[in-house]
Amino acid sequence: MVQVRKQLPDPASGAAVDLDEWVEHLAISLDDQDGGQLLEACRLLQQLAAGEGEDPGDWATESDCFAAGLDTALILAELHVGASCLVAGVLYRAVREKRITLEEVGARFGEEVEELLQGVLRMAAIGELRLHQEHPVLGQAHAQKDNIRKMLIALVDDVRVALIKLAERTCAIRAVKNDEERRELVAREVFDVYAPLAHRLGIGHLKWELEDLSFRYIYTDAYRKIARLLDGKRLERDQFIVEVKELLSRVLGGAGLEFEIEGRAKHIYSIWRKMQRKGIGFSQVYDIRAVRILVPEVKDCYATLGLVHGLWRNIPNEFDDYIANPKENGYRSLHTAVIGPEGKILEVQIRTHQMHEEAELGVCAHWRYKGSDGGDGMASTYEEKIAWLRQVLDWHEETGDADEVAEQFSFNVAQDRVYVFTPDGDVVNLAHGATPLDFAYHVHTEVGHRCRGAKVNGSIVPLTYELKTGERVEILTSNEGQPKRDWLQPGLGYLRTSRARAKVQHWFRSQAREENIAAGRQLLEREFRRLALTSVDYQRITRKVSAKSVEDMFALVGSGELASSQVLNAAQGLVERRPEPELKLARPGATRYRSEVQVHGVGNLLNHMAGCCKPLPGDAITGFITQGRGVSIHRTDCARLVKLQEASPERVIEVEWGGAPTDNYEVDVAIEAYDRHGLLRDITGLFANAHINVLSINTQTNKKSHTATMRLRVEVPNLASLSKLLERINRLHNVISANRCTAE
Repeated sequence: MVQVRKQLPDPASGAAVDLDEWVEHLAISLDDQDGGQLLEACRLLQQLAAGEGEDPGDWATESDCFAAGLDTALILAELHVGASCLVAGVLYRAVREKRITLEEVGARFGEEVEELLQGVLRMAAIGELRLHQEHPVLGQAHAQKDNIRKMLIALVDDVRVALIKLAERTCAIRAVKNDEERRELVAREVFDVYAPLAHRLGIGHLKWELEDLSFRYIYTDAYRKIARLLDGKRLERDQFIVEVKELLSRVLGGAGLEFEIEGRAKHIYSIWRKMQRKGIGFSQVYDIRAVRILVPEVKDCYATLGLVHGLWRNIPNEFDDYIANPKENGYRSLHTAVIGPEGKILEVQIRTHQMHEEAELGVCAHWRYKGSDGGDGMASTYEEKIAWLRQVLDWHEETGDADEVAEQFSFNVAQDRVYVFTPDGDVVNLAHGATPLDFAYHVHTEVGHRCRGAKVNGSIVPLTYELKTGERVEILTSNEGQPKRDWLQPGLGYLRTSRARAKVQHWFRSQAREENIAAGRQLLEREFRRLALTSVDYQRITRKVSAKSVEDMFALVGSGELASSQVLNAAQGLVERRPEPELKLARPGATRYRSEVQVHGVGNLLNHMAGCCKPLPGDAITGFITQGRGVSIHRTDCARLVKLQEASPERVIEVEWGGAPTDNYEVDVAIEAYDRHGLLRDITGLFANAHINVLSINTQTNKKSHTATMRLRVEVPNLASLSKLLERINRLHNVISANRCTAE
């Protein structure tokens, strides 16, 4: 990538660029027509660069439009894109700076180039996804959501749009080296959005550069420390790699294998991330010394692995088979760490030439191998990457939740996945914590709608069962089934993935408005009866939840677009302000909680509520320090938090709601049930899991009717948490009813 400046004289120096020679030496072959079109675009850019343009604010102030356009095209040529994509890359910055209009480009270079540039301009809206800002724009305005939606549509329709933007951002972050004013701004955008996007699309040789440069500008001290440690051992390491390559060449050659061996540079950000993730020092990073072996076929990979392990002793738990179990972005390779010559740790990567192309070029490798014998596998990987983009689009289209979009582009999305089998033996990749119902919707929307039960490894399990890797899942369906509104109640645990939840919401939105109104009314009236709230003022609650009318509020609840917990929280604010409130404070005179979160030890930090567990005031919470988004606040019992704690315990911190004690409300709960062994234990266990304090409990048993009546006095933080708890108690075996009752 550094060769760009050697081929291209700096225009600021006055040196002329021979554009004919420049086009001829691109890393891609073009026919006369395509080469002529690209040359025309370069000459036009040279003319446009001499004029005045607007500053978009996301490039170095001293950077040049002409040099940037040619640099972008050089990167795109390495990705083996076509002429239209190259022309769009050359002209993109000129269009962004309004030196030329889209219509003028379309008239001169064709509709395809114009549409590509339109997509890249839409994608520039993602620059507003600056999640490190104190007041993020994302999700706060409908126009912003629309920009993100359009960007995703552009990505799905033509992945070349993403490639142009990645190439342009690569040039941009190279150019801000000496621009202190804009350096961190560009680096943060690249770190939060474009490096993860390059990773998702599998474009390794851009991903590494984007990660290292953005890390260098954001975490300067950490970058310099690791760079010094690497430089201090560079000569010794280089000599070591030379000796390893010679020894491997003799062994592999003696076995009759075809191979290429190269030393592999460990990227600085990758070293730092491993040190942080594992809590280890620089000396414990095993792949500082590393080689990569390229062979023709998959069988040669495993043969080479056997020879390597025969030559040196491998280190337990440091072997990864990404050929049999590819990474989520399609990456395939064998990784092993061995105790090499002189007792020094050595990492060895083994892959085929095709796997290497895919690791470096990602989706672009699909075009190179299209039509070859390996094309089917490459096409499959390509489709998987595009499927991810479509999946993000589906979530946003069906839920309108722009925060979900932001989380998908973040480095901090938990990478834990669950791999389960269909009855036919196919592997399905699901998010950690997924249920059989999530599995059903992943297989097909109609399978999810008609799901009425599930078997795991041949045994019936509840639809709330948490799937584990390696399990075989079979969905039981009915002929005319339809979703249930209970599936959308987060406290019941039926759906854990946004995609499945969006499909259920979409189904209910498509039903007749009258049905949704009736269902929403029934649901809310049941909740208010259960919570013993009388004289509910629906008009005032409607205004608090920003619905146009009471019927609109019922329809939104019935369709799943408005959670009943939101309505209950609105109702709570009203009943608290009555002359004789229906909710009695557990500690009279307690100060109301503040809405912000205080972080122990460091004062106020930028924070956000985690999308996986969505903690509410009163929930027990724990903080996790993210990279670029401040502190992510999770419920303490969040499954994702448990995994994050295991991976990075040093980034877990104590947090609490506000600076003052949280209000708790003293309420009485009446439970009626058919008596059985362990009933009281199950009920009190639910209170304990919900972190709700039980002040008193009274139980009476009627031996004639074999029923038990319980009266509990408890402290709850809000009505929504009480409603969720009562719903869970009602679903226990033998429970007839569980309701709030007025205190005597």
